[in-house]
Amino acid sequence: MYPANPKALCSLCVSLLFLSLPSYAALPFFGKNDSAKPTLAPMIQEVSPAVVNISVQAKSKVINNPLLNDPFFRHFFNLPQQQSPQSRQRTQAAGSGVIVDADEGIIVTNHHVVEDAEEIIVQFSDGDSVKATLVGSDPEVDIAVLRVEDKEATKARGEIPIANSDDILVGDFVVAVGNPFGLGQTVTTGVVSALGRSGLGIEGYENFIQTDASINPGNSGGALVDLNGHLVGINTAILAPSGGNVGIGFAIPANMMESSLSQILEHGEVKRGKIGVLIQDLTPELAQAFDLERSQRGVLVAQVMKGSAAENAGLTAGDIITGVNGKATETASMLRNAIGLRSIGDTVKVSYLRDGQVKNTQITIAGDEETEAAQTKKTSDALDERLEGLQLGEIDNKLVIQGIEQGSAAYYTGLQVGDVIVSVNRHDVSKLADMKKALQQKGNLLLRVIRDEMPLYIVIQ
Repeated sequence: MYPANPKALCSLCVSLLFLSLPSYAALPFFGKNDSAKPTLAPMIQEVSPAVVNISVQAKSKVINNPLLNDPFFRHFFNLPQQQSPQSRQRTQAAGSGVIVDADEGIIVTNHHVVEDAEEIIVQFSDGDSVKATLVGSDPEVDIAVLRVEDKEATKARGEIPIANSDDILVGDFVVAVGNPFGLGQTVTTGVVSALGRSGLGIEGYENFIQTDASINPGNSGGALVDLNGHLVGINTAILAPSGGNVGIGFAIPANMMESSLSQILEHGEVKRGKIGVLIQDLTPELAQAFDLERSQRGVLVAQVMKGSAAENAGLTAGDIITGVNGKATETASMLRNAIGLRSIGDTVKVSYLRDGQVKNTQITIAGDEETEAAQTKKTSDALDERLEGLQLGEIDNKLVIQGIEQGSAAYYTGLQVGDVIVSVNRHDVSKLADMKKALQQKGNLLLRVIRDEMPLYIVIQ
């Protein structure tokens, strides 16, 4: 038998490799007339008309210097004792958006792009402009939905098909299209660097696609597409220690965006579902304490609220939730997304461990009203202008901070979600009624809170 010709064998292997490549987009397109030059131009030409520039006219609050709250300071500088009402100044902002339903004139962008907008102008890639109105937004996911009344304008540009973002993989090629720095439509390329990024503190619900495609200020609300020209994400943020792009950008997955979009179009807002549990990550130490392998991943149920959907389904404190509808939930953030991003009334299959045994149960996701009626009384309005944006709940005779509205007065106080308020101006509080009574005292507030089992004092002016 003659030895194989190495060159011939190598050539054959390469030929077979290219013949066996799948037909979906994995390599750049090739130009017209069978040009051998790789290019993304054909796909970009299809996508770019559906990516728009958004300019916003808004009015924002002017935050007064805290020193102006001090009567001695005002007297010393001969300032009137009565402060003038908080003023508002006119601001301009710019971002990007994506046409997702051309027939109905529906455009998706980021909530922070159009927040407090008084006028919204949509500019297309060919320079034409039209006015848009805000249908609704989801601040916790940072999604907003706009409608253009001139539907012929959106029909002429078309829409970007929405992909199933669960199908993308780390290493897939992606293209970011947007309006960085107000320069006009710009295209950058990269790959999916990571999936399921959370814990960044950017949004309430985080499950970001991380990419090294260059994303800069002004790209917010723009499209992240695959090589098929399908929308896999909405660009929303960058990690920029120096203020510029360093190759770490984040996009909201298309599936998460669609969840908010459908509720906004149907109800004008997004209502979060809950099952009524307090949870924490299962650390290796906790896993060992529960007689499990240290490598076991899951979410530990720390408490089940009385009368909640979770209690009705049989969950108890100490159960370890490992999946929802067959999809693993390895962290508390993943479980929060799996429940909170579904519609109220949906039924999910929850897998969990109890005493080392795998169990399953069906849980119907409840709304805030049902959960609150079962366990907590939640503040709907601000208790006091000094605590505007703070949401408190009564849980086991404790006042627990359950939410803080981003950008509100409470947001800048140093308080955090999960803090337990135990006293106000040295008066013990355990109920909302106690809190309201203590807040009748004017001037500064001295709060004593418990955070991670450690007490601390916080002064609020």
